[in-house]
Amino acid sequence: MIDYRIEVADAHAHRFQVTLRIARPQVAQRLSLPVWIPGSYLVREFARHLSPLRATQGGQSIDVTPVDKATWQLDTQGTAAVTVQYEVYAFDTSVRAAFLDASRGFFNGTSVFLKAEGFEDHPQRVKICGLPKGWRVATALPSLKVNAQGVGDYEAPDYDALVDHPVEMGTFWQGEFTVRGVRHEFVVAGATSDLDGQKLLDDTRKICEAQIAFWHGARRKPDFKHYVFMLNVVDDGYGGLEHRQSTALICGRRDVPRVGRPLNQDSYTTLLGLISHEYFHTWNVKRLKPVEFAPYDYTQETHTRMLWFFEGFTSYYDDQFLLRTRLIDASTYLKLLAKTINQVHNTPGRLQYSAAQASFDAWTRYYRQDENTANATVSYYTKGALIALALDLALRLLPEIEGKRPSLDGVMQRLWQLARPITHADVAEALTAEACSAPVPAAAHPTTGHTAADWAQLLHDWAEGCQDLPLESLLRAHGVDYAAKPAPLAQRLGVRIGDVSGAVKVQAVMHGSIAEQAGLSAGDELLALDGWRIKRPDDLVQWHSSQHSQPLLISRDQRVLTLTLPALDAQQPAHASKGRQTITQLVTPQSVIISLAASSQASDAALQSRRVWLHA
Repeated sequence: MIDYRIEVADAHAHRFQVTLRIARPQVAQRLSLPVWIPGSYLVREFARHLSPLRATQGGQSIDVTPVDKATWQLDTQGTAAVTVQYEVYAFDTSVRAAFLDASRGFFNGTSVFLKAEGFEDHPQRVKICGLPKGWRVATALPSLKVNAQGVGDYEAPDYDALVDHPVEMGTFWQGEFTVRGVRHEFVVAGATSDLDGQKLLDDTRKICEAQIAFWHGARRKPDFKHYVFMLNVVDDGYGGLEHRQSTALICGRRDVPRVGRPLNQDSYTTLLGLISHEYFHTWNVKRLKPVEFAPYDYTQETHTRMLWFFEGFTSYYDDQFLLRTRLIDASTYLKLLAKTINQVHNTPGRLQYSAAQASFDAWTRYYRQDENTANATVSYYTKGALIALALDLALRLLPEIEGKRPSLDGVMQRLWQLARPITHADVAEALTAEACSAPVPAAAHPTTGHTAADWAQLLHDWAEGCQDLPLESLLRAHGVDYAAKPAPLAQRLGVRIGDVSGAVKVQAVMHGSIAEQAGLSAGDELLALDGWRIKRPDDLVQWHSSQHSQPLLISRDQRVLTLTLPALDAQQPAHASKGRQTITQLVTPQSVIISLAASSQASDAALQSRRVWLHA
């Protein structure tokens, strides 16, 4: 048996005390701590927050020798029980690691529980104790013996399960509901006393009911009996991390509903989308996972080219379930889709990096963003969501068979039925099977230009290629108008600017843009345009002329320089050579903003397709 004891050592110093006991250790027993946490693809070096390890065997101190940055070897002799003690500094306010202060505690197991190597598949028991008076515990870890506050003993079947169950501690708000025999617990830390918890529960329940039905049909139950939403409400924040029976969430106070106060609908919709996203991960990535994650290798980066599927398709379905449960209407849904389209189209890196390559490079690009990220990659979240959208719309244009029209829902359910980790080939086979379930004529697909036999190639082209997706034609075929209007000036210039302590500064410059041609760099302070002072970002619009070039006064490293900002119509396409062919590619940022709306002039067929897709 592997036993852990975790308690508050010093809340003001943000330190947990952890005691590990191995009943029958190996000779020269090794211990290790993960360097990353599944769902967040960056080596985070959690071991840097551990104090020196102290170990005893048979009542005598034994040596602890570091092997590498996150591995230690104990000088164990024989099989007498060994005890290891250490402290963990916990002051990470995100959902990825551990946090402790006088009002709240939280931890992921990857940050606090050393792995006893060789015993990964053994039961792992945890005693949570030594908490401040009045604190409670919330976790989906199976309990053995706990009191009314949740303090006591828990047990996981193995190390993977142990570190996949985060723990929330403190004086949080708590509510619950049951769906299909699963008790769903919702705990909220940091909220004001007027939190409208009932609305939060009611809306979350709708999402859970719809998603369980999506994966398990009308009657079957999930393979878990307890699920916990852990929401930390802060002044300003946003994020979530999925686990097999829970999720850790963070949001701003403006995002949550409050009794007797006007609801910020946009912010609340964003929160519901986050809840929907992380809950969908309960299946898509935690159970239906890429082969590279079976099992997890906690010692190093674990690359996969499929995050466009696991994160991107989840990003498509999160808002879809808000629509299906009537938590948003069709108009709001189309606005959210348009936002995703614009985000991708305003990323020059999309024309050089495929969604699959962006997935593989998540460890070094997406999770290490800087001023060049938009040029160096594309988000596998947003591009993956658009791939899902395009596939769903294309499938829905196929004829019905036995009263059922092919859709991406069918693809996902076919993959779920495999009951094993999957590959790109599995997705392609499920897509082809779903498409070929409908009687398709020999002629090419009316929108994609592909026959049913070409669906696997289509998936490869969209996931591994860098071309823009045929969204305009697909959306119009479903009765949705795809309109464009000029983008804001800064976007057309290809520059991202912000107000930094009263100074207007460049945050990023898009590759191939007018801003790049002018010689602007991240960090530059904009002082004046055409002789007129720039005091705020809007001044750039006030003094800019699209008809002729203008002198731009900037400060760079305390040096004042004069650059020339070309006229907007001076922007030229960039040329790239590939083999013997020379292709012309517009690699500049998006010069228009896309908006979507239900068409008032859709054909009867398109109108019917829209009604089915938008559940209207």
